[in-house]
Amino acid sequence: MIIVPIKENESIDKALKKFKKKFERTGVVRELRRRQAFEKPSIARRQEIIHARYLDQLKRENTL
Repeated sequence: MIIVPIKENESIDKALKKFKKKFERTGVVRELRRRQAFEKPSIARRQEIIHARYLDQLKRENTL
């Protein structure tokens, strides 16, 4: 359960913004989207390798 402490005289909009930020950090929505479709382990591993190559390429471009 997410608990958002609200100060006295704090607007509902600010409290709602805090709640949304905390909820996003938990990663619930991201996990639900990931679980909607099954992904074979071999394909998941391939995507990890492609992403790692991409990040390595970005790091090399920044160091030059």
